[in-house]
Amino acid sequence: MFQVDEMIVYGKHGVCKVVAKGKIDMPMIDKNKEYYTLLPCKEKAAVVYAPVENNKTIMRYVLTPEEVNSLLKEVPTLEEIWVGNEREREACYKETLGSCDCRELIRILKTLYLRKQSRLESGKKTTAVDERYFHLAEEQLYGELSFVLGKTKEEILKEICWE
Repeated sequence: MFQVDEMIVYGKHGVCKVVAKGKIDMPMIDKNKEYYTLLPCKEKAAVVYAPVENNKTIMRYVLTPEEVNSLLKEVPTLEEIWVGNEREREACYKETLGSCDCRELIRILKTLYLRKQSRLESGKKTTAVDERYFHLAEEQLYGELSFVLGKTKEEILKEICWE
């Protein structure tokens, strides 16, 4: 269980600060359950209430600086995820985003980056699905890495070599 003032990753909300834990009195919320009150770092005006006993959305501690630096060194050796069927590819992208697994997010970003380069070399445009998931994966990954290392997204990008 997470404690007040800890920094966690909560699904698509990304890095959040736990500001409270307990029962809350709000309409349409189970008054017998405990909830975390979370403040997402990227959505300054937002408040998120997450059930303490949660099986649907990933909740985990933020990576440590050592874990991030180790992960960044791994980027060139991580394999891409090639899925030929477009529907299966989109399902794979969705599943990866939902996992909040930084290593898998890097694999998706690497795949989409190389796929984009290949399409451009062939005179084709990037697909809308690829663009959308590239952006979503970037936001999720770089949000956490930026927070952990105290760097901007641009500084993080300079440290990543996709090829």
